[in-house]
Amino acid sequence: MLNIVSVIIVLGVLIFVHELGHFLVAKAVGVQVLRFSLGFGRPLLAWHRGETEYWVSWIPLGGYVKMAGLEEEGMAGELEGGKADTPIDPARAFDKKPLWARMAVILAGVTMNLVLAFAIYTGLAAIAGAPRPAVLPVDSVEMAALPPGAERLSTLRRGDRITHVNGDSLKTWDQFEDLVIAGPRELRLRVAGRPEPLVLHVARDTTARYAIVRAVVPLFPPRIGPLELGQPAHRAGLKGGDIVVRVGADTITAWSDMVRRIRANPGKPLVFTVLRGDRLTQIPITPEAKDSAGEHFGVIGAYLNRPTVRVPVSLGSAVALGAGQTVGQVGVVVMSVKRLVTGQSSARELGGPIAIAQMSGQAARLGLDWFLSFLAFFSVSLAVLNLLPIPVLDGGHAMFLIAEAIYRRPLSPQLRLRLTQVGMLVVLAIMVVALGNDVLRLFR
Repeated sequence: MLNIVSVIIVLGVLIFVHELGHFLVAKAVGVQVLRFSLGFGRPLLAWHRGETEYWVSWIPLGGYVKMAGLEEEGMAGELEGGKADTPIDPARAFDKKPLWARMAVILAGVTMNLVLAFAIYTGLAAIAGAPRPAVLPVDSVEMAALPPGAERLSTLRRGDRITHVNGDSLKTWDQFEDLVIAGPRELRLRVAGRPEPLVLHVARDTTARYAIVRAVVPLFPPRIGPLELGQPAHRAGLKGGDIVVRVGADTITAWSDMVRRIRANPGKPLVFTVLRGDRLTQIPITPEAKDSAGEHFGVIGAYLNRPTVRVPVSLGSAVALGAGQTVGQVGVVVMSVKRLVTGQSSARELGGPIAIAQMSGQAARLGLDWFLSFLAFFSVSLAVLNLLPIPVLDGGHAMFLIAEAIYRRPLSPQLRLRLTQVGMLVVLAIMVVALGNDVLRLFR
């Protein structure tokens, strides 16, 4: 049920915001808007206000704004519910507007999706603070990585907590790293429960200081974060937020304990005992066998839910953080599309509505900040994918306008219709593959 509610919220918000962008800019430049629809096909709900029909349609896989002079024909027209009842004013048709105005209308949807992502990231940082890695107890110290002068770190034991570096109280793990890297030659580390500090004498050398940071391994709690769809953990029913307390007969107190058990048992069934809410649940999982760099090991497709703290930041810093996260996520999505197009990623990785619902539910279980961050990331994804140069998508319409600017005349209606039909077939094929992948994952 949580998956269904979550995906309705995600798709509803993102589709509404995207189409609202087209709608508002079309109105602003004087284009007659015939219909505003959430969903495709015939309407479940419909009302009329002014010159515009407002629909909630029965295929909830997108939406559209039908404008005078930009009415789709054929298969695309049927998906958009056929012709509108409102009489068309030819003087306010989309194709009568200057090219800049038409391009503004076309790009308004993706712009609104990017603005939404920026607003979410900025709002989270401004209201709740910027996310930073929490200060955690020590899991282990990698002795081989220690530089000269840092040998006393070898006295740290699992569970020890570093509280101060040179008198500065630690609030985040980033702060620990910064103080070690930028600190003086003598580093004084306070450890909870010890009367005397650990005193290190390490050269003010960037390589040596980074070596200290890498050598001290935080003790991450065994709390499950995001899951890879279709992988053993997801298929077995593990959920984001579950806390692993045992694997087989072994008690698990840290993420590293769980990882060692999984890696050591490729292809062998393991029983995971997890705390879900206030109940213990046993889940059999068989790690998938992998080979890399001559090593044979197991994986289950579960990622760490790294503890974070929210650090208060100024409004200016929140805006900068929001912009940086939005641009960064655009890069992530662009690289994912590039890998898919160039064959570096398999089409089997595509996910459809079922996958989106599962990811939405995962994010919701992990907390409000996870869910809002997922909403922002998916909004960026929708923006980038809509800019692909495929007719029926915004990117395809933009390409028509670019061609018009180059040739100084619009493409013929016949050519546009043929290209739109091809684009529709491409989009439908992608949707079929994605939905097929969803179904196959359910039965693996």
